[in-house]
Amino acid sequence: MADNVITEDHKINDLLEQLIRNSSYCKSAKDEKLIRKAFKMADKAHKGMRRKSGDPFIIHPLEVAVIVSEEIGLGITSTVCAILHDVVEDTDLTIENIENAFGKKIASIIDGLTKISGVFDKESNSLQAENFRKMLLTLSEDIRVIFIKLADRLHNMRTLDSLSPNKQIKIAGETIYLYAPLAHRLGLYTVKSELEDLSLKYRYPEVYNEIAEKIKLTEERRLHLINHFSLPIIYALDKNGVEFNISGRSKSIYSIWQKMHQKNVSFEEIYDLFAIRIVFEPQSEIPEKTQCWNIYSIITDIYAPKPERIRDWVSTPKANGYEALHTTVMGHNGKWMEVQIRSNRMNEIAERGFAAHWKYKDKSAPESELDKWIKRIRETLETPSDNAMEFLDDFKLNLFSSEIMVFTPKGHIVTLPQDATALDFAYDIHTEIGNKSIGAKVNHRLVPLSHSLTSGDQVEMLTSDVQKPTLEWNQFVTTVKAKSAIKNALKAETKNRTEVGKNLLIEKLKELNLTPSSRILKKLVPAYNSTHKDELYSKIGSGIVSLDDLKDILSKNTKNKWVRVWDLSLGRSQKKSGNKGEYDSRGTLILRETMENEESNYSLAKCCNPIPGDEVVAVRQENDTVLVHRTDCNTAVKIMSSQGDKLVAAKWTQHKVLSYLARIQLNGWDRFGVYNSITNTITEELNISMRTINLHGHDGIFNGTIDLYVHNTNDLNNLILNLMKLKGIESVHRVEVKE
Repeated sequence: MADNVITEDHKINDLLEQLIRNSSYCKSAKDEKLIRKAFKMADKAHKGMRRKSGDPFIIHPLEVAVIVSEEIGLGITSTVCAILHDVVEDTDLTIENIENAFGKKIASIIDGLTKISGVFDKESNSLQAENFRKMLLTLSEDIRVIFIKLADRLHNMRTLDSLSPNKQIKIAGETIYLYAPLAHRLGLYTVKSELEDLSLKYRYPEVYNEIAEKIKLTEERRLHLINHFSLPIIYALDKNGVEFNISGRSKSIYSIWQKMHQKNVSFEEIYDLFAIRIVFEPQSEIPEKTQCWNIYSIITDIYAPKPERIRDWVSTPKANGYEALHTTVMGHNGKWMEVQIRSNRMNEIAERGFAAHWKYKDKSAPESELDKWIKRIRETLETPSDNAMEFLDDFKLNLFSSEIMVFTPKGHIVTLPQDATALDFAYDIHTEIGNKSIGAKVNHRLVPLSHSLTSGDQVEMLTSDVQKPTLEWNQFVTTVKAKSAIKNALKAETKNRTEVGKNLLIEKLKELNLTPSSRILKKLVPAYNSTHKDELYSKIGSGIVSLDDLKDILSKNTKNKWVRVWDLSLGRSQKKSGNKGEYDSRGTLILRETMENEESNYSLAKCCNPIPGDEVVAVRQENDTVLVHRTDCNTAVKIMSSQGDKLVAAKWTQHKVLSYLARIQLNGWDRFGVYNSITNTITEELNISMRTINLHGHDGIFNGTIDLYVHNTNDLNNLILNLMKLKGIESVHRVEVKE
C-alpha cells in the first residue's frame, strides 16, 4: 500500500512538473509560483478523494490543465482555473475563498465552471441543461470557461472505461449532442475529432473497433500511397523555393463511420480516406492568399484537379475562423487524393481554433465571423428561455456546421445557418427590421418572408410601420435571435392587450358604480368563456369580448350563477408489476425476446423500432416502465444529452421466438424476373414473412421498399447479404419504418 502511495505521489508530481515545463506561457518565477499555489490548494481540498478508476482525484484537474495548456494553448489564468475547476463543486471551498486567494477574474471563471446544485422542475427542466446554460452565461464575460469545460469533457471521455455502461452511454450521447459541435464551432478541430471518436467508441464499440482495425490493416499501403503521391509535389515546391512541411492525414474514425452511415457505402468505397496537408512558411512581402493559390497551381500542374471539389476558405474563412485551400486531385492508379494548403498561421488556427485566433488578431481588423457568433450567443443569453430544455434546443440549433453567406443590397456579407429564411436575415440585420418585415426581394425577385435562402443570394427587406410579428412566424425561422425576438414581441403585445382590457373593464364598472373585486371577476371569467382573469382582460383588449351585456351578467341571481363543471379524469392506478425485468451484474437490463408484452415492464419505441441485435438504450418512464430505443435514434441521443439520470443500459438475449417489423430499401436494374427472384429469396429460401412490398421500375432501373418480419439483426443482415448476391441488385439497406 505504501508503495502504491509513493507511485501515485510520483505520478502527481511528474504531471505538475510537466505542466510547468511545457507551458509556453509559464516564463517567469511568478507564473510558476501561481501554478504551484493553485496545485497546493486543489491538492489539499481533494485530499483522500478518488475517481471511479481508483486514481487520486487531483490527477484529473492536473490532466485537464495539461490539455488546456498544451493541446489548446491557453495561458496561465486558464491553467490555474483548470487546476481549481472542481474545488467549489466537490469540496468545502467557496468562490469567496478562490477570490481571496487568486482575485476576481479567476473566481468568475471558476463560478462559470461550477455546476448548479438544487432541484429543478422535472417536467420542464433538466439539471444537465441548466448546468450547460450557466456555463454559457459566463461566456458573456469570459470565453475561457468554454475551453476549460471542453478540456474537462475530453479528459472525462478519455477515462470513461471505469464507469458503468449506462453512464458511458449518457456521457457519450451528451458529448456528441453538445460538446463536439461546440468544439467544432470554436475551431478546435483536434479536440472535436477526438470527442467524436471517443463518443462513437462507447455508443457503438463494435463499429468503432471494426473501422479502427481496417485503418490499421491498410496503414502500410496508405503510407506507401502518400509517399508515392507526395514525391513529385515535394520536388516541385523545393524547386520553386517554397519553405513547407508535408504530411499525410487519415480521416477520423467518426467521419468514416458518418460517411458510411449517411451514404450507405462500405469502408472500401470511401475514396477520401486520407489527405495530404501542406503547411508553408509565408513570405512577408506576398499575401498568404496569393501563396496558397501559387502552391495550388504547382500541384495542379502535376495532378489533374476535380473542379467541383475545390474549397476556397482562404477568400472567405469559415465562421469558426478556419482558413485553408482544399482541392481533390487524381493521383496514381486512378485514386482521388485531397490536398489541404495552409500557412503556419492558418494551421495553428485550424488546430487550436479561437485560442489561436486571439493570438493573431489585429486589434484594428474588422470583426471576424467568429467574433460575430460570440456576439450572437451573448445576445441570446441576455433574454434566455425560462425553460432550460428549450434554451438548449435553440442553442444547439445555432451550433450549425453548415453556413450560407448572403449579401445585403450594399454588398455586405451576412452569415446564416443553412435553411435560414428571409425573415432570419431581417432579424440578423436588426430586431426592428425583423418585426416590421412584410416581404423580401431576393436577387431582385419578390419572395415571402418564409423563403429559404442559399449562398450568394442578395437580399433586400421590405418593411411597413403597421406590421407586427405573428405566432405563425415561429414556424419558418431557424436562428435563435429571430425566435427570441418574435417571442419577446408577442409577449409585449399580449401584455399590452391585457393592460388595455383591464382599463376598459374598470371604466365599464365605474359606469355601474362598481369597482373590480374577486367576487365580480368570479362571475365574469366563466361568463365570457375564460379560464382566468388575464385571459379575460386579453380578450377584452383585443375586441374578442364586448362588455355591452356586462350589466345583465352582473345582475343575474347568484343562485343561478354560472358553474363550470370540470371533468376529472382519473388515470388507472399504476400497479407496480412484480416483474421488474432482469438485470445482469453490471446493472444492464436484459431484453428477453421470449417475454410477452404483458409480462414485461419495457416496451419498444415506435420512433426507431429496435429489433434484437440492435445497439439499444432504455429510458425509465414516469410509471416505472422503460422504453427501449436504438442508440442512433435522434430522440435517444437528445435524451442522453439532457436526461442522463433516466438511462438504463440494455441488451438482447439470443432467443428466436418473436418477430419484429423491419424495412429494407432496394434498388437495381429492372431486368425481367428480378421481382420474382427477390420475393423467392425472402419467402422460400429464408422463410421470412413479408407484410408489404412496394417496388417500382422506371427508365431501366427499379427502387422501393419491403416491410418484413425478422427475429433479430442477424436475420436481417443475412437477408441483405443474400439479396445482394442476386443479379441486377445494386444496393440493399435497412431504413426506418415510419407508420
